[in-house]
This record gives sequence, C-alpha cells and structure tokens, in this order.
Amino acid sequence: MLREELTVFHNVDLSRYTTLKTGGVGERVFIPKNREELSLMLKQTSKHLPITLLGLGSNALVPDLGIKGLVVILQGSGLNQLVLLDNQHSVYAEAGVACGQFARFAARLGLTNMEFMAGIPGTIGGALAMNAGCYGTETWDLVTHVVTVNRSGQFTRRNKSEYDVTYRSVSLLKETEKEYFVAAEFDLIYGDKKKSLSNIKQLLAKRNLSQPTNYPNCGSVFRNPKGDYSARLIEACGLKGTRIGNAQISEKHANFIVNLGGAKTQDVFALIDLMQVEVKNKFNITLEREVKYL
Repeated sequence: MLREELTVFHNVDLSRYTTLKTGGVGERVFIPKNREELSLMLKQTSKHLPITLLGLGSNALVPDLGIKGLVVILQGSGLNQLVLLDNQHSVYAEAGVACGQFARFAARLGLTNMEFMAGIPGTIGGALAMNAGCYGTETWDLVTHVVTVNRSGQFTRRNKSEYDVTYRSVSLLKETEKEYFVAAEFDLIYGDKKKSLSNIKQLLAKRNLSQPTNYPNCGSVFRNPKGDYSARLIEACGLKGTRIGNAQISEKHANFIVNLGGAKTQDVFALIDLMQVEVKNKFNITLEREVKYL
C-alpha cells in the first residue's frame, strides 16, 4: 500500500549513509517503503532532475559540496525482501538487502555458493550494479534474472543473457532508458549448512585480518589490473600510510583509504590521484577506480 504522500527530506547529511563517512548534503532524499513507492517517486520526478541511488554507500564517494537532485537511499528502506522461491533453490532478493544478510539467509537454508557475499560490505543493488565479488566468486555468477525500474516507473524482469557482464562492470546489451536494479533471482544449490556457516565465519575473520575494518573506508579503491594486485603496486611505490588531511592510505591494506576522523572527500580524491600517478610512473600501469564518484 502506498502512503498518501511520499516524504522527501531536504539537505540531508549524506556522510551518514556512506561507509567512508565523508561528503556533503543531499538536496532531496527519499527512502522508499516498497518498490511501488520507488516507482511512483521516479514517475513523479522531473526528467531534468538527476537521480542517484545509494545502497550501503560502501563503494561511493559523495562530494563535499553534496549531490543535487534526488537521492534514493536503499539501506534501511522497504526494499528488503528475501524469499525462497517455489523451486526451493532460487532466492529472490531486493536491492536494499545487505549482502552479508543474504549470505547468512542462504546458508541457514542449507543453500551454498553464496558464502562469498558475507565479505562484500554492500547491498544487493550495489552488488548487481558493479558485479561485486571476492575470493574468486562474483555476484552475476549466480544471477538468473533481475527486476529493474526505469525513470517512468515501469518494472521489467530481465534475463541475465540481456547483460554484458565483466569484471566489476555490468551493462545492458541493448540501449534503453536508464534502468535501476530493484531485485534479482539467484540460482543456488543445496550443500552442508554447518560448513556454509563455518565458511562465512572464516571469511569474515580473514577480512578483519587483512582489511582496515576498524576505520571508516570505502572498500577497494581500485580494480586489480590483469595478473596483478593494485595493493601490491601501491605498496611498492612506498605509499602505505600516506596521509592528506585526515584521509590516509591504509597501513594495513594499500588499496584502501581510511578516514581517521573528519576527513574530507577532497582529501580522498587527492590520495586517489597520487596513487594513480605514482603507479603509472613506476610501473606504467593505469589503475582503474572501483570506487564510484557521485
């Protein structure tokens, strides 16, 4: 059921909605209670107004000057449905579901192959948009169908075959009006429930050992170049621990930038530029950003 009026918040501090905890305000912010509300809001929003969807904000940099237009927040929204489908081995997950939540949901049902999701600090929507992955498995390896919505508020169920899916990149093969991921169906297999839950626990422990989870961060800054690792290249340039303002290249993992407290997004931008320049000069390799500029 739709609310009589859709509530839009103005000048909202978006640093509260990113894992790096930097950035300015969102001019207009909307948190949908369900997918029908999202559809209605998109339909009512002027085509000239930019729209930004923000999941967990773990792979996004919000400018210090903020974001104009409409920002749709999925974390904590009503797009959080997780359903075991009638075939008993496919799961329907909406875009606002946290990846770790999905991993545990599948494991408790005895469904396997989704454990890697526990290591992705994001939402299903963000994981779909960038084909997020870790430890050898990627999101779209298990996707069969997705549900999208366009700016006219129309929903479409699409087959995986309609997309060009590559490393950290997903795009429709056929040009169409801008679409946003609302949900996906994942095909899983039954396995050992105890083993799956144990694997999740071990994966999280491994992540805590190797990544700076004790500081606000935006996840991996760069994609790994073919046959190498961005962290190795950055560390070889002697950049670990380099600091600009209150942003720092992590001393624990060189492909992470952490917020030591009160960092500005412009400080993060400056560190990213420095990392790219130094790696290019030393190895003649151009690092490609994984983190998104909003």
